[in-house]
Amino acid sequence: MAQPSGIRTRHPRPVAVFAARTASRARRSLVGLLMRLPGDSQATDPGALLRRFPEASLLPLRRHGLDPVPELAERRAAAPVSRLRMPLGLRGWLVTGHPETREVLAAPAQRFSNDFGHMVGKVGIAAEDDPGGLGFADPPGHTRLRRMLQPHFTARALTQQEPRVRRAVDDAIAAVAAAGAGGAVVDLQQLFALQIPSRVIMELLGIDDTDREEFHRLSSVRFDFADGATSSFDAIAQSISLLRTVVAKQRVEPGPGLIGAILREFGDDVDDVELAGLADGVLVGGLETTVSMLALGAVVLLRDRTAWDCLRERDDHVGTTVEELLRYLSVVQVGFPRFAAADAAVGDTFMLAGDAVFPSLVAANRDPRLTTADGATTVADLETFDHTRPPTAHVAFGHGLHRCVGAELARLELRIAYPALIRAFPDMRLAVPAEELRYRQVSIVHGLESLPVVLG
Repeated sequence: MAQPSGIRTRHPRPVAVFAARTASRARRSLVGLLMRLPGDSQATDPGALLRRFPEASLLPLRRHGLDPVPELAERRAAAPVSRLRMPLGLRGWLVTGHPETREVLAAPAQRFSNDFGHMVGKVGIAAEDDPGGLGFADPPGHTRLRRMLQPHFTARALTQQEPRVRRAVDDAIAAVAAAGAGGAVVDLQQLFALQIPSRVIMELLGIDDTDREEFHRLSSVRFDFADGATSSFDAIAQSISLLRTVVAKQRVEPGPGLIGAILREFGDDVDDVELAGLADGVLVGGLETTVSMLALGAVVLLRDRTAWDCLRERDDHVGTTVEELLRYLSVVQVGFPRFAAADAAVGDTFMLAGDAVFPSLVAANRDPRLTTADGATTVADLETFDHTRPPTAHVAFGHGLHRCVGAELARLELRIAYPALIRAFPDMRLAVPAEELRYRQVSIVHGLESLPVVLG
């Protein structure tokens, strides 16, 4: 593999110094931009900041209805790792191939780093700007924090969560039935898709009812770039600020949920920033993503009445259908950006230290090289939804070190909610033509603005 111009392997020390400086500059520029967005002078025009980004850089955040934009498949066919135009002269790469995405996601921090600590003290970034949590942490810090969360998402812990999920589903169905009496149009997103994960995740965390509505609002805004990057990053800052307030309160009097449990077990071994970041990660992974899955999955099933009827009639088919919906929809469109910690190659593509790497999960999950879950064979017709498809090695929950810790809780909610909805309202249909549904246009987590239905 040829070396890029300007790099000479016979001088290891200058190369190492250059690589470190390149990595530092890229990280400072990208994170400095994102962290400063809420106070930007153009905040009065939410779209102004979004317009700074080259249109090509927004490609991973766009969709055509339920499907990825065709350009993703075209890029994947031409090169599964390709340059992504970025602002501020940054070097970015978009990974669209499935094997390449898994390689990046599974790589150790010595190859691709998530660590926020590289930014502290540079371009106005202070330690208190660290959002905390797992997404911006490398081992050993990541390992330490994940161990605090993991016991709350084991198979045994999820067994204890199941009654809570079933109560939330039953209550949501009752609310839908009441609102849809007499043929009235019901917004299934608000009354069903939002209510179930919201109740489950807020009770799991131990967040008071009085704070839930604000967390709902911020969770929705943070993933939608249609109103500009300012709104999204401001929502992140507000959400973390609220969680730090919750943590500070529970440090004095621990509550019954996950936040209180971690404080009781670890006490002063975890600070407010770290714990608020952990809670924010659970909130992010367990609320808006599951809301989108429930709503978009309902659209898919309403369009495929064979799959709809199969879920109503066969309990043994639920798991297979849920896995296919996760793959097909891939609501988290792009994973956390990684930074090349040293010069590296992914497939046939050579990267410099400091380059930003963006794994497109939705593109990877439709790669013709995707295999069955056991890795034995590739699967066909991935642009279509097939409820009979054997489970695949999809990356809807990520992969490797940063794989979603709440993946099994999300699966539990989906496996309970879809059949319950269909059995309660077997004749449900869309209240508008499918092409009139309004989807997010530029978003990290794909979703709907609303889902109007009639019950029969």
